[in-house]
Amino acid sequence: MSRYVVANWKSHKTLAEAGQWLSRFLELYKPQAGVKVILAPAFPFLGPLQQMLAKGKSGVELASQDISAFPLGSYTGAVAAAMIQDLVGYSLVGHSERRRWFRETDQEVANKVHEALAVGITPIICVDQPYMQSQFAALADQEVKECLVGYGPVEAIGLDMSPAVERVQEAISQLHILAPDSPILYGGAVHGENAADYMQIPGLSGLMVATASLDPEKFVEICQQVAAS
Repeated sequence: MSRYVVANWKSHKTLAEAGQWLSRFLELYKPQAGVKVILAPAFPFLGPLQQMLAKGKSGVELASQDISAFPLGSYTGAVAAAMIQDLVGYSLVGHSERRRWFRETDQEVANKVHEALAVGITPIICVDQPYMQSQFAALADQEVKECLVGYGPVEAIGLDMSPAVERVQEAISQLHILAPDSPILYGGAVHGENAADYMQIPGLSGLMVATASLDPEKFVEICQQVAAS
């Protein structure tokens, strides 16, 4: 079974800094069997980073941090799935920051899942407690099967407050009932000191890393811990 490590840079880095990060990461990281490293930079960086990755077998894939709920058309400012299908294999959808700051509804998130799957992009649908059931309600069971599921407690997003392993384990157990066929990832104040502990949770397939992923050395350390789990 594959294990996943997702780096979500959010609204950080310039293009030059993104290139420097990737160059340093590729110097340090040796691809590990069964481990998928997924990098989610800002939209403007996808093309240049994809060109860098195309030069060799890096074991790194790209994801977008979001995707439009609409197809190609007259939607000013939107990035349709078809625009980036040749650049990414994955897309985050429904991140708690999108739900909170951009008022995304469960139906909008479901529409984004539809759009991603239609062009062969695997959605990483982000959910949290106590809204898990409603966040899946607008999706067909078959669509959920084709997604990765990322659990992130809202209070841990953007803060250095790591939830207890036992609490995360309870949420992962609930998710296995709602999405029994989907790989489940955990994200929320993940860093080098707790990554190995979280990876001991039964049924957890990987980690989503934010702040700690901004430093290539720290992110390599987490990748190595996931590989060793």
